[in-house]
Amino acid sequence: MLRAVLFDLDGTLADTERQNAEAVARVLARAARPLRDEESAFVIGHGWHEIYRHLVGNGGIELGYEELMHKAGEERVRIVEEEGLDILPGAVDTVRRLSARYASCVVSGSSRAEVEVVLRALGVDACFPWFLGAEDTARGKPFPDGYLLASTRLEVEPAACLVIEDSTAGIRAARAAGMRVVGVRAGNFARQPQEEADLVVDTLLDVTDNLLASLFV
Repeated sequence: MLRAVLFDLDGTLADTERQNAEAVARVLARAARPLRDEESAFVIGHGWHEIYRHLVGNGGIELGYEELMHKAGEERVRIVEEEGLDILPGAVDTVRRLSARYASCVVSGSSRAEVEVVLRALGVDACFPWFLGAEDTARGKPFPDGYLLASTRLEVEPAACLVIEDSTAGIRAARAAGMRVVGVRAGNFARQPQEEADLVVDTLLDVTDNLLASLFV
């Protein structure tokens, strides 16, 4: 039986994955350390711990972990202010509908400050009594730590949780946590593989009661 719905944020509720990569690129550019195309692609779907380790392993970085996350978070707020927030189809209605029926939270690899800004801009911050960001676990996606912590806090077994994701790393994190997962194509602009999801849909508008019933019989 379905008892909890866990939402990814970037690329699932809002089309912000490009903005995330751009924020990192701007911060590194000021430190005379360009962000390579491969590194920009890695930012998509991964948590801050994994992003930082990847940058260190790909030639190093002078900024510390906390410093990079903080500065990139500030830059991301500026980008959202400059460009606005591209809300993905059905995001707001789906969050409101499902959070009214099931225990719900957001599990994101972004910093808590970044998550808070986006949820407020979406107008769904009141739907979540709490959320999880990069600071809440020692490992981010594709590791299952965030989803398992959410399951524990909600007091819901992983098998009774549905995860809604867009990235390969996020889908793998959900599967590793023992949860069912729906992949959403709408925000997957990089066309990352989603075949490891239990089901893949075009938009959140496709996450219907019938679809949920097909996953939890």
